[in-house]
Amino acid sequence: METNRYQIPEKTAGYIQIEEQYGAHNYHPLPVVLNKGQGPFVWDVEGKRYYDFLSGYSAVNQGHCHPKIVEALTTQAKKLTLTSRAFHSDKMAEYTQYITRYFDYDKVLPMNTGVEAVETALKLARKWGYIVKGVPDEQAKIVTVEGNFHGRTINVISFSTDPTARAGFGPFMPGYVTIPYNDLNALRDAFADENVVGLLIEPIQGEAGVFVPDDGYLAAAKALCEEHRVLFIGDEIQTGLSRTGKLLACDHENVRPDILILGKALSGGVMPISAILADDEIMLTIAPGEHGSTYGGNPLACAVAIASLEVLKEEKLAERAAELGIYFRSALNTLTHPAIKQVRGKGLLNAIVIDHPKDNAADILCLELLKNGLLAKPTHGDKIRFAPPLVISKEELEDAIRIIQKSLAVLDESK
Repeated sequence: METNRYQIPEKTAGYIQIEEQYGAHNYHPLPVVLNKGQGPFVWDVEGKRYYDFLSGYSAVNQGHCHPKIVEALTTQAKKLTLTSRAFHSDKMAEYTQYITRYFDYDKVLPMNTGVEAVETALKLARKWGYIVKGVPDEQAKIVTVEGNFHGRTINVISFSTDPTARAGFGPFMPGYVTIPYNDLNALRDAFADENVVGLLIEPIQGEAGVFVPDDGYLAAAKALCEEHRVLFIGDEIQTGLSRTGKLLACDHENVRPDILILGKALSGGVMPISAILADDEIMLTIAPGEHGSTYGGNPLACAVAIASLEVLKEEKLAERAAELGIYFRSALNTLTHPAIKQVRGKGLLNAIVIDHPKDNAADILCLELLKNGLLAKPTHGDKIRFAPPLVISKEELEDAIRIIQKSLAVLDESK
């Protein structure tokens, strides 16, 4: 990322130098070092405050360091943090009942990271395919879509269409058919193969730059799944938990995934927590000893997840995201800046597509936003995601819009 327009403060530069020396170079962060967060804000080591418009890739929907979630964490941390699944815990019992009733599924399988949950869902779909659908052994296939992002394990990047994620990591895993996103004809053709057991899909593609499919696509895809006896696997890790103006992004089309994948904001950004929800016909195909996780469903995670889910309802964050999202997209469109090719999104998961003669225009704009007190990050070169914590107020959002408007002037200078 070009940084010659931004003078990195000495203290910040020192921390960055240490991390560059001792940390793996598998990320390319903005040149800012954070050490505090509260609500929609973060502060750097220089004491400067920023609006956080990435929200930990939507892990911090409830805002940084939400007091109720932090209280649940610290209270449970003083009692019991880990038992492993070799034993039961009271918090695990409470959590399984709470989350299954919350989302109306028979069973939950708790995991830690998002990609662990995705891997679990894929294993579950295959097992269901063999035991329930009757697919011949070792022949199960799962349909995925172009532009997907479900994590970075070897298995998951096997069906990625991002060259950066794949280059140098092969050979890859078989058993996947990848088709265009938002294309029902391609989906119908893929389902002609009777060995297809699942469709893995993001209801809105986040890493692809907040690509929202056509209205009716998800509902039609679910109908095709039911017609061909294929499981609809909804990856709501980034889009779920009130981010798009509904509890789940699939709710916009009244689609109930057969397998629901959750993560990120399931902990309010406090720790890695993920979950897979499904009904008994699917979930009970996995028997004891066939899948698990040492930390999955630990008492600390269970307490935190319950508090995080309670905050979503108590503070009506889905409704807030819906209302503020409409306002935000309208405000961005009224900026009518020639570099903004498109504004897209739902709720408070939004992005702008940059059209500018300079290839690194999105990088330049993000550095200017940083300088002016707002943190956002480019994705796929020409797109910038704007996804603040859902607790942001309208007044704070208006202030952030003014920062965006002011910062866009840097692109006028960069032609």
